[in-house]
Amino acid sequence: MKRDMRWYDHISINFYWLGINIASSIITPVLLPYLVVLFMPPEQKNTYLATVRVIGLAVAMLVQPLAGMLSDRSTLRWGRRRPFIAAGALLNVLFLFIIGASPAFLGSSLDGFTRTVFGVTAAYAVLLIGIGLLQVSSNVGHGALQGLIPDLAPENQRGRASGVKAVMELLPVFLVIFIGPLVDAGKIWLTVGIIMAGFVSTMLITVLAVHEEPLREKPAGGMRESFLRLLGLTVLFVAVTRGAVWLVRGSGAWLSGQGATIGVQVAVVGLAGLIGMAGAIFVGVYYGAWLGIGKAARQQSSFIWWVVNRLLFLAAVGSIQGFAQYFLRDVLHIPNAATMTTVLLAVVAVFLLPSALSGGYLADRFGRKRLVGLSGLVAAAGTVLLLFATNLPLVIVSGCIIGIGAGTFMATNWALGTDLVPKREAGKYLGISNLAGAGAGIVGAGIGGPMADFFNALRPGLGYLVIFAIYAGLFLLSTATLTRIRPPATRSQT
Repeated sequence: MKRDMRWYDHISINFYWLGINIASSIITPVLLPYLVVLFMPPEQKNTYLATVRVIGLAVAMLVQPLAGMLSDRSTLRWGRRRPFIAAGALLNVLFLFIIGASPAFLGSSLDGFTRTVFGVTAAYAVLLIGIGLLQVSSNVGHGALQGLIPDLAPENQRGRASGVKAVMELLPVFLVIFIGPLVDAGKIWLTVGIIMAGFVSTMLITVLAVHEEPLREKPAGGMRESFLRLLGLTVLFVAVTRGAVWLVRGSGAWLSGQGATIGVQVAVVGLAGLIGMAGAIFVGVYYGAWLGIGKAARQQSSFIWWVVNRLLFLAAVGSIQGFAQYFLRDVLHIPNAATMTTVLLAVVAVFLLPSALSGGYLADRFGRKRLVGLSGLVAAAGTVLLLFATNLPLVIVSGCIIGIGAGTFMATNWALGTDLVPKREAGKYLGISNLAGAGAGIVGAGIGGPMADFFNALRPGLGYLVIFAIYAGLFLLSTATLTRIRPPATRSQT
């Protein structure tokens, strides 16, 4: 039986989440949009932003569960998880140098080659390489880290542990409020250096403060079949989402050729986008998870539906965050969009943090499913309000409502997931749940980016309203999927 954890134990097992999310809070909503619009044509920025995110996240979808599975089997003296966290953090520093160097290739002699062969600038190609490699190294540590809560936290304290995890995921929003002005001023190396420092410092504290019992005997059986399943899972999910992009683009091109009005195109292509996103999630996750888990999937249907629920929510909230800078620039015409994006995220975090902390506690007391369902409804309401936002204060209000829903979701949904996974294979299963983390970006941004550019070409700013309306629909669908989840009988979650 696991001993009760003290307050500092909850912090130590979750501290590396702070480093991971310092990086994601800077790179996804601030640094990547700035670099993409610098490297590629502005009228196609949403599509190119989607491309760099999809490629990186496809890598993450394969690497994260594989790293979790390897850490499940590790017999290293440091323990199962910490060696992977340390190695991943050090490699992160190396690959961040490539990202930091990408602006140096802008207008370089390599431009002719990359434009001819790949259709992109040399700077954008270097950025793609850096992001892809960073996703490999980052997810080596990420996949192992996910096993610490089920490894070390007693069942009756996992809600609190997950609440602390959510705080570590959200706290960087306050830390990066100073990053926006740096990015707007073009100080890329200083920005990258801050990300490096976050990875290294949080890794050292985790390695030194967490105490793991080494696995004395490696589990029987090889990894070849599991690896092939994970590879098949990744290929299947990416193929399904690319098919959804084809559906959206095809319907838009056909309607344009028929001379359809803007209203008809919004209705038809918007509906195709919602069907494409939701369909990619349901088909990709459900059958992909079956492929990744194997025969045991018959007994794990609740876990699979939990991944579906998680992906629907994260696809919506992550994509709203990812396109926020372009929305502020194109719709509200804010000149220092990177700075205002970080300010907006910091204000939203004022509501995210208390909802995450209280959500973890309430999840232990009243049940996970109720709060997960409520979080989807609240986030949907905030997103609908965003559709009518014509000034920054109204955007902030809608963002704060979304923040309340997101904070509650991040604490309670993860606690529900840790209840559902088989304890001896927690790293593998929670790694497979990266379908929700990586898949969210592939679906939300991969489909939403081209849609935004398509509608923005018809009427400036229209694309963001269409995709935000679709994201509100994904929030509502996330709540509906909870009816398919049956938590363990040992704990009431309904």
